[in-house]
Amino acid sequence: MASSTEQKVLEPAAGPAEAEALGFRPLYRQVRDRLIRRLVDGVWSPGEPLPSEIQLAAELGVSQGTVRKALDAMAAENLVVRRQGRGTFVARHDEERIMFQFFKLVGDDGARSFPVSTVLSLSQGRSNARERQALGLSKDARVIRIRRLRSIAGRPAIVEDITLPEAMFPGFAGMEIPNNLYGLYAMHFGITIASTREQLKAVAISEVDAVALGAPAGTPALKIDRLALSLERQPVEWRVSVCLTDQLHYLSELR
Repeated sequence: MASSTEQKVLEPAAGPAEAEALGFRPLYRQVRDRLIRRLVDGVWSPGEPLPSEIQLAAELGVSQGTVRKALDAMAAENLVVRRQGRGTFVARHDEERIMFQFFKLVGDDGARSFPVSTVLSLSQGRSNARERQALGLSKDARVIRIRRLRSIAGRPAIVEDITLPEAMFPGFAGMEIPNNLYGLYAMHFGITIASTREQLKAVAISEVDAVALGAPAGTPALKIDRLALSLERQPVEWRVSVCLTDQLHYLSELR
């Protein structure tokens, strides 16, 4: 039977960073939300170990089992990594994590390869109606636009158009754009991509995309329309990718 401590709703911690309406939810979910709030606030950085379950339980006034369940939920969401005998660490946006969580194209032979990216263009300007709708921006909001080609095993496979809210990424246009964008968002701007929403559609590639991909216009392709969300469920990036799939397929693994 749960103790009186475990039956209570957690009180918000002092200060605006922790203050939030937790509502009547399972206690481990409240603990999870409290810990995610700390990730958002940068209390723990990517790759940094979290305090032990015992320390967190004492601090929050709950049982170690409740903390363990909260951390297990966060691990299932790829927000933290559990390492046997070493503890729990904030997940990094390294290539291995992105490969299995966000990049779903796999060779027909089952091989996974992280694509190599070439930036084709980078610009800034006032957002258009589609960008505002996708990212939830105001009418006068400005955006950063990136177009890049991604190759797998030396072969052009994906051409993508990426849109970012300019206000969230000050100084971005003056930076060198790495292969791993999500890692850049986390390390330089404190923005962790926690989840994505994708829409898939079969298309024939346009003449413009055909030039980038080195394929005839009208070639069948897979279009992936993806919205990337932060830990706070805020839209961060809108990405539209056109993928040649004659040697690749899209693999979605349910847990």
